[in-house]
Amino acid sequence: MELPKGKKVYFASDFHLGIPDRATSIEREKRLCNWLDEIEADAHILYLVGDIFDTWFEYRHVVPKGFTRFLGKLAALSDKGLQIEVFTGNHDLWMQGYFEEEMKVPVHYGPIVREFNGKRFFIGHGDGLGPGDHGYKILKKVMSNNFSQWLYRRLHPDTGVGMAGWLSRLGPKHADTPEVKFLGEEEWLVQFAREELKNEPIDYFIFGHRHIAIEYPLTDKSMYVNLGDWIRYDSYAVFNGEQLNLKFYKAR
Repeated sequence: MELPKGKKVYFASDFHLGIPDRATSIEREKRLCNWLDEIEADAHILYLVGDIFDTWFEYRHVVPKGFTRFLGKLAALSDKGLQIEVFTGNHDLWMQGYFEEEMKVPVHYGPIVREFNGKRFFIGHGDGLGPGDHGYKILKKVMSNNFSQWLYRRLHPDTGVGMAGWLSRLGPKHADTPEVKFLGEEEWLVQFAREELKNEPIDYFIFGHRHIAIEYPLTDKSMYVNLGDWIRYDSYAVFNGEQLNLKFYKAR
């Protein structure tokens, strides 16, 4: 795809809306909506690369309470013609059609490869990729199983959504945890990216999940980019048609 003149591609991830409490989450949500307002004029495509919510589980007729400002903003932008694509993360794995039906926003359940202006992008949340983390990989298969999700839906939404939120808050990478350290070549996603480069040329590997805002050269022609999060960094990446840069949002 060739981007129209003056248009850009935006990437962001790990908003974790819902934690650590309602008031803090709403303030983060307002920042996100302000950011979306500011990028609307030059955004051609917006990729939201997983863990948008700290907990998200869809029932047939019920979705989690809250996030009205953010969801309304996405719907309005989509209605105006902005192409928005969402990825599931390990915290919002159970998406089942709500985004597609209500906002015409496609949801990706795994990584994708896209090309813009001759640059190839490998885009995915990053959970379960690379070596290691075998326990989570098994858990993800169980959680992604249609029968497992059907069983979970037998719980009343107050119980099912509440329990999912409680389990999520037990995990790492939240507001009260220490800053995550970048491990360089020991990073599983860096190792994954290097293996992928053996199979096909990729200019930019775009991941979330690790909550590290970093650009890390893999070769002189390939870059690993982690999008950070909106808990500590308010970070995102933007491709202007020639190069990609990691940026940090500051309200105007």
